[in-house]
Amino acid sequence: MPAAARRRRPPPHPPTTTAPAPPATLASLSVADLDAFIAATVAAQRAIGVTVGVMREGQVIFAKGYGVARLDNQMPVATETLFGIGSVTKQFTCAVALQLEQEKKLSFDDPVAKYEPSLTRAADITVRDIAGMVSGYRDYYPLDFVDRPMAAPRPSLAIVRDFAARPLDFAPRARYSYSNTGYLLLGEIAARAGREPFAQQLERRLLTPLGLRHTRYEPARGGPGMAEGYTPLGLGPAEPAIAEGTGWIGAAGGLWSTPTDLLAWDLALMDGTVLGPAAWKTMSSPRTLTDGRTSGYGCGQSIRDRGPVLVLQHGGAVSGFGARNALVPASRSGVVVMANYDWAGGVLDTIEREVLAKLMPVADAPVVAGRPAKDVALDLLAQIRKGEVDRAALGEEYSAFLTPARLQVMATSLAEAGEVHDVTAGPIRERGGMEVSSLSLVAGTTPASTLMYRTPDGKVQEFLFSRR
Repeated sequence: MPAAARRRRPPPHPPTTTAPAPPATLASLSVADLDAFIAATVAAQRAIGVTVGVMREGQVIFAKGYGVARLDNQMPVATETLFGIGSVTKQFTCAVALQLEQEKKLSFDDPVAKYEPSLTRAADITVRDIAGMVSGYRDYYPLDFVDRPMAAPRPSLAIVRDFAARPLDFAPRARYSYSNTGYLLLGEIAARAGREPFAQQLERRLLTPLGLRHTRYEPARGGPGMAEGYTPLGLGPAEPAIAEGTGWIGAAGGLWSTPTDLLAWDLALMDGTVLGPAAWKTMSSPRTLTDGRTSGYGCGQSIRDRGPVLVLQHGGAVSGFGARNALVPASRSGVVVMANYDWAGGVLDTIEREVLAKLMPVADAPVVAGRPAKDVALDLLAQIRKGEVDRAALGEEYSAFLTPARLQVMATSLAEAGEVHDVTAGPIRERGGMEVSSLSLVAGTTPASTLMYRTPDGKVQEFLFSRR
């Protein structure tokens, strides 16, 4: 539920005397490489249960579970095991509301006062504002544990009328701030505008038509085929997580699902099956704030539009569970990762990041003669470490820049740092008619990155590396 919560916290099992080896970099999107990398990551982070799905060009190429769904009976995670997806639910809630707008049953420009006039500044805050997290309404779930009030059942509308009637955290549209309160309110608005309970609309509009047979809204925990959620106690063993009381999650995070169901959902979104062009634009475009900045958030989607292509991503967390869902519309690709313990950000983010890097299409980069960029960059690092480079492979200006004195400084720095490991290739792009590529790596214990420019003839026109 909290957007930035449940990140890199203590692992769910006590440390052993010999820590597991760090996971290898994902070499490719082959089934064997994906399986080896994910298994190593799960082991290195001592995860309890993890389930992963990968889609490339509209086809699911990988789906597998790791670890156990329950510690008490050691039930293994299967591809059909249901995990809580937390705030990934918000894109479903947004889709219901956007379908209602398509049907002219509501407008995203409606003031909140049309539905709940008693809320703070309800006449000034719109449906679009609450969907885009720019309303200023206080988030009811900013903590990383279930407090005593949240453990007790409470009607969602009562929660909204409590937290959204408090003073605003900021003036509407002045900044972005994650608010689960706004999405409980969006679910209430959808129910009234559609004249049907939100859960029924969700099932009728989305889950049934798309054939999402392994996706359920607010199921009772502990049912057949469902994972148990856990929370670590410091550096000790994990215990079953305390669930949020009925009413606290709802339209803000109440779905449970599997990676293959979420990938089917992603594909339906990207292919226009769920929403028309105008509604899709609302979901996938960030808001502009009053000072001209953009929010980085659309409607149930975080927007990553500074790289070579658009990536839509959302994390999720409810007590005992974490999830990541990312899609790349340009290539109809996506990756879903889920875990059944709190503060699972390490395993979730590592897997998502590595897979996304391999899913990213080359964005208008020229075809370059010779070996892949990663191989060339690593070879150059090895040459620089020795203090000798093949200048025939370098562009004239870079060769002039790389004087013997500069080369010696670079060589000494690499030798003193240590061996290169944990190499991750970044996306490839174009600038000035050249291929631009990068690596993230660790030299000894020093995090570093490289930046390389190559012309179509394969000549290296720039190769720089530095700390990161």
